[in-house]
Formats: sequence, C-alpha cells, structure tokens
Amino acid sequence: MSTSNAPDTWQVNVSFAECSARERIQQTFDADSFHEWLPPEERLTSPHLAQLGIPSSFDDGVVIGRATLQGHPVFVAAQEGGFMGGGVGEVHGAKLVGLLRRALRDRPEAVIVLADSGGVRLHEANAGLIAVSEVIRAVLDVRHAGIPVVFLIGGLNGCFGGMGIVARCADHIVMSDTGRLAMSGPEVIEASHGVEEFDARDRALVWRTTGGKHRWLTGDCDQLVEDSVAAFRAAALQALKQHHP
Repeated sequence: MSTSNAPDTWQVNVSFAECSARERIQQTFDADSFHEWLPPEERLTSPHLAQLGIPSSFDDGVVIGRATLQGHPVFVAAQEGGFMGGGVGEVHGAKLVGLLRRALRDRPEAVIVLADSGGVRLHEANAGLIAVSEVIRAVLDVRHAGIPVVFLIGGLNGCFGGMGIVARCADHIVMSDTGRLAMSGPEVIEASHGVEEFDARDRALVWRTTGGKHRWLTGDCDQLVEDSVAAFRAAALQALKQHHP
C-alpha cells in the first residue's frame, strides 16, 4: 500500500513525548485524515470540576475520532497529559467508551489509544473509578468482536492507575524509553509506604521499575521504540498488520 498519505513531517525526528495530544494525532496518522468527534466547539466539560471551581477543558483532556494509518481506517483516542495529568473523569471516560462502542458498530481495522495519564482524576472520585471500569469493559468487548486495540505509551505522564489496567487489557502495547507503565505511580507508592520504600525523586529507580525498557524486558509491552513520532507510527502500523496481514 502506498505511503503517500503519510503526514508531511512523518520522517522528521519529532519527539512523541513533547507533542500535545492533537500534535501526536496529526503527526502519527495520515495527513488530513483525522475527523474529531466531540471537538472543543461542543464545549463538553466536566460538571464535577465546575462545582469545585477548577478550570475545565472543552474536550475534557481527551481527543477522539477516526483517521487512517497508511490508508487503513482506524479509530483514535489521544489523552492530553497537559490537562490534569491526563486524568480520567466522568466525561473523559465517557468519550473513550463512546469511541469503543462505535467501533463495534463501524468496525474499523483497529482502535489506537495514545495514552498519557496518571490514572483516575481524584477530583471526581467514584465517577472517575466507574468511568475506568466502563472503559475496561468496552475494550474487552471490542477485542471480543475481533477488533484489535493498540496502546501507544510515550507521554511524559506515563500510563498509571486505572489507565495502566486498561492498557494491559489491550492486544498490543508499544512503548518508548520515555514511557512508563504501572498500576501505582512513584508518588503514590512513596506516599503510602514512605521514601525508604520508594523514592519518587530517584529517576533511575522510577524508570528501572516502570520504564519502557523494563516493561519490554519483562514482557509487559510488545514493542520498544525510540521517542519519535515516526517510530510510533511505524510500530502502530506493524501492530495493525499483525492482525490484518
């Protein structure tokens, strides 16, 4: 299949970690192929944050839609780590669930999630926890329907907490050295058990236990790539072709 649909800057060594959610989509998928559902113009915000007097985002920290990857139709979700650490709240989770349920109807060749999240948004408490549980169910339903779910983990916030569980429910995980994957984040472990047990400021320790290279060596991710959009694009395409040879 022709690569003429590749984004104009695909071959430029752009850091995946330093991109925003929308930049990652623009750089990873075919040029002008992304169509966003529930964009910021819809002003879909969290009711919980407003009650707490906390500034909201008009996309609630996640971008969803459809795109093509070297001509293959895919559904896409990209978490915005710059908004509340990519935390999952009620609306954020509902957008992910809606995307996955629509995948059951429209049957794209894959659902690709660009994860960048510290886990559940604590400000939303049980609403966030319920949202994550619904995302897990939706991921498993999509997989059961024969549609692969691929996670790309290379953001600065990693993939922790509830989103770490969601990622481990996927068919395929791609990580970079910059990416991190775990249930409990370093700060959570330190707060619970003390700095003697785990020093969250020890970067070598953090990446030695949660980093992409460690996860690849222990078999918790399927591909380890460099921190570039081009590398993640190639890995996502490889994962797609494994399921659609």
